[in-house]
Amino acid sequence: MNKNLIKENERLDDLQNGYYVIQDPEKFCFGMDAVLLSGFARVKKDETVLDLGTGTGIIPILLKSKTSGRHFTGLEIQDECVEMARRSVMYNHLENDVEIVQGDIKEAADIFGAASFHVVTSNPPYMIGHHGLTNDHIPKAIARHEILCNLEDVVSQTARVLKDRGRFYMVHRPFRLAEIMNILIKYHLEPKRMQLVYPYIDREPNMVLIEALKGGNSRLTVDPPLIVYEKPGVYTENILKIYKMI
Repeated sequence: MNKNLIKENERLDDLQNGYYVIQDPEKFCFGMDAVLLSGFARVKKDETVLDLGTGTGIIPILLKSKTSGRHFTGLEIQDECVEMARRSVMYNHLENDVEIVQGDIKEAADIFGAASFHVVTSNPPYMIGHHGLTNDHIPKAIARHEILCNLEDVVSQTARVLKDRGRFYMVHRPFRLAEIMNILIKYHLEPKRMQLVYPYIDREPNMVLIEALKGGNSRLTVDPPLIVYEKPGVYTENILKIYKMI
């Protein structure tokens, strides 16, 4: 392993699956939402995957570790994130399996071509306008707020780059669920599976995981709710399984 790939102020996080990811705590680090999305997404043997807004490259690396997909691509607009994610790919010797491409989500179909992928994943910015606290640090703000792209940009480009009957997996916030469903259907991505994520069993859900099928028929199944904590600091058994800690 080449320690020279890690810069000052960066850290190397062990993903507990044989792979590592380089992160800069001063900018943006992946969260549980990315891990849960990688556990929710289904990638079949020899399928190709595109992750829109890949950030640190965490989702392509996690999907490489737990699926038999053929190739994984991450699209990211921010220079520093792209450069850091590429170093993570090199550190893990995944150059033949994972590619990090710099570009704008709004131009994904122009970059990759129509009907190029079997699966698309995305952990897009959740907040619109002034919802949530605006972060003064630009990389974090771009990751959390719809500054450079919005939900419709993500969905419309997904619809273009997916093959017919291809699948889209996204993690988002429940307060935007009606809007999410409307936009998916508008672009002929039929919602097929959904799971709500609750911090505690007696709290409101704070995440929603969605699978949509390009050209699918109208039929939605709802997975059992996913509870994160049994009590403060103690993950539930289902979360531990996703993290592969048991």
